[in-house]
Amino acid sequence: MRSSKLQVKTPVDGSVYAEVPLHSYAEVEQAFARARTAQRAWRETTIAERAKICSAAVDAFVADGEEIAKELSWQMGRPVSQAPGEVRGFAERARYMIEIAPKALGDIDAGPKENFKRYVHREPLGVVFTVAAWNYPYLIAVNSVIPAIMAGNAVVLKHSGQTPLCAERIGAALKAGGLPADVFQVVHTTHEDTEKAIRSGLMDFIAFTGSVQGGRA
Repeated sequence: MRSSKLQVKTPVDGSVYAEVPLHSYAEVEQAFARARTAQRAWRETTIAERAKICSAAVDAFVADGEEIAKELSWQMGRPVSQAPGEVRGFAERARYMIEIAPKALGDIDAGPKENFKRYVHREPLGVVFTVAAWNYPYLIAVNSVIPAIMAGNAVVLKHSGQTPLCAERIGAALKAGGLPADVFQVVHTTHEDTEKAIRSGLMDFIAFTGSVQGGRA
């Protein structure tokens, strides 16, 4: 019987730095089901509404930046002098992607045709599954989480078992920014259950950063 807790052993001194609940496969399925329901309403929001919420989330993240940087160092061993740079990088990338969203997600003019107005309209994909690695846990995750939410999708984030608190921090910031419940969720689960979820087709898009072995699987 597997443990119901995921332990984070810090490379600083090998001690257990943190514990988070380890979700069962049934709980992972439930998270995706909730995301599917939440996305139906979220897709109807305007880009301006999404931008307001995401911008407020970035503000909340930056407000806790000092604590987040220290926590990052203890989880994955980045020197304390460098960890704040990832907090800044997360905020810079997020703000840029929020800023360009109206243009990037706007309709595309398909060219003139008599008696027609022709354009290509972008639609949300649905539920996005982000699987992020430990080495740049915030910079990797932000590259898919913010664009997906800005595009009207729901997101389920599964972070590396070495950096699960990073996923929790992103979730807390989005909640503080006013993101509706279940539009963004975090799951902590095994490689086996992650692969099972992917094979099951619970999601519409996968953003994966990790090992060659994981990518091939």
